[in-house]
Amino acid sequence: MSRIAPISSSPENTGLMLASRPVIYEINTWLWLRELSRRYDGPVTLGTIPPQEWDALAALGLDAIWFMGIWERSPAGVAMALKNETLQQAFLESLPDITMEDVVGSPYCVRRYQVDPALGGREGLAMARAELARRGVAIILDFVPNHVAPDHPWILSHPEYFIQGSGDDLARAPGEFFQAGSAVIANGRDPFFPPWPDVAQLNAFHAGLRGAIIDTLIDIGAQCDGLRCDMAMLLTTSVFGQTWGERAGTPPAQEFWLEILPAVRAKHPHLRFIAEVYWDMEWAMQEQGFDYCYDKKLYDYLAHHTAKDVIAHLNADIGYQERLVRFIENHDEPRAAGTFSREQARAVAVAALTLPGAKLLHQGQFEGFHVRLPVFLTRRPEESDDISLQNFYRRLLPVLRLPPLRAGEWRACALNGWPDNTSFENLVAWCWRAGDDRAVVVVNLSAQPSQARVQLPWPDLAQQHWVFEDRLAGQAYERSGDEILNMGLYVDLPPWGHHVFMVY
Repeated sequence: MSRIAPISSSPENTGLMLASRPVIYEINTWLWLRELSRRYDGPVTLGTIPPQEWDALAALGLDAIWFMGIWERSPAGVAMALKNETLQQAFLESLPDITMEDVVGSPYCVRRYQVDPALGGREGLAMARAELARRGVAIILDFVPNHVAPDHPWILSHPEYFIQGSGDDLARAPGEFFQAGSAVIANGRDPFFPPWPDVAQLNAFHAGLRGAIIDTLIDIGAQCDGLRCDMAMLLTTSVFGQTWGERAGTPPAQEFWLEILPAVRAKHPHLRFIAEVYWDMEWAMQEQGFDYCYDKKLYDYLAHHTAKDVIAHLNADIGYQERLVRFIENHDEPRAAGTFSREQARAVAVAALTLPGAKLLHQGQFEGFHVRLPVFLTRRPEESDDISLQNFYRRLLPVLRLPPLRAGEWRACALNGWPDNTSFENLVAWCWRAGDDRAVVVVNLSAQPSQARVQLPWPDLAQQHWVFEDRLAGQAYERSGDEILNMGLYVDLPPWGHHVFMVY
């Protein structure tokens, strides 16, 4: 194959606004570019990606691509990773024929917020952004607010930005502190686990740091359309104070994010912020200004609980739900194909992706890859594509762009059974409506055949017959509106079965 010619550059612009209920696709940037380089028999960077690759991504119906791991990684962090026995074991389990070339370090051990030259640098990112913008696709990048690499420039230029320790701390707990010039600095951590040995803990209460973070985000915001903020809840006053106590100093009058986000939005009104958040703090992070927050609870309910738990979770206010990010895998979670059975994986995908809010999909999810690759690595093991699963997603993704799901009103639907059949408790159901456009989703979240009557909230179904076209199964059913209003829409689903109906 021939080598790739560079794509013409375009200046950084004011960006795209994320679409309503956006579909976001996470790409491990270094891994992706390395695979493209092999495919095209020559180096491929963000600035030299062939147009057909951008076309293929846009054809999926995506609203945004999250380029995970584009920032300059830390040589010090790589050296630590290569000496860490636990990490080395994880690397070998994921990639038995691993080489030194495969290890580039953690994307969350950031040395500088500059696009790594190996990936095309700032100019390459600008080219990629322009290509995607022409196709109506936005770009999302990472920001890690809690910590930086131990060789970040601030370590020596601004040690006051970090949680400080003493010589006694270093002698007592060398796994929790490190020497940097004349300063002793704490390793990054959260309140529930041991410190991460490859990162330095920033002090969220320090006024100077907050100003530097604002400047950093304004620069990053000129290069993208959205930011996914890693472990965003760690910077809240309550969590940070619990974690660091007196070492952090006096808590400021204003929450970290309430100071940071408005200042960045003043420069980049288009920019959207996504919080990676856990510990039941989703609502708190929404109140502090985030546009979207991870919905880890939904993932856990789909993976480990029952339909009743999912239904209870969906009773939350619709305004709250519209600002959640639904997913069944990402780089922090096991692969869906390795977590769920073959049919279950399809059922939970239908459930998660047809709800209000943003939808997050992960590179390799469509292909049914099983190996969860450590983010330190740039090569994955060879795995066969699941063609059937790819075809399933090719049918599902266009549904997410239909008017009812894109712009309509969402309602959860009640389900009923009958005295000798309570299998309706295995099902979840909801409906969408945008004017005359309607959709109904029913999913069996169990390994048992299940039946139910679905109650639809549409009185104007009366005195007409309606066609329920299942966009995934390619089947259509005619039903009486009067029967539906009197008894409910009858459904009979096999284990992990599902319907995604358009109603005419």
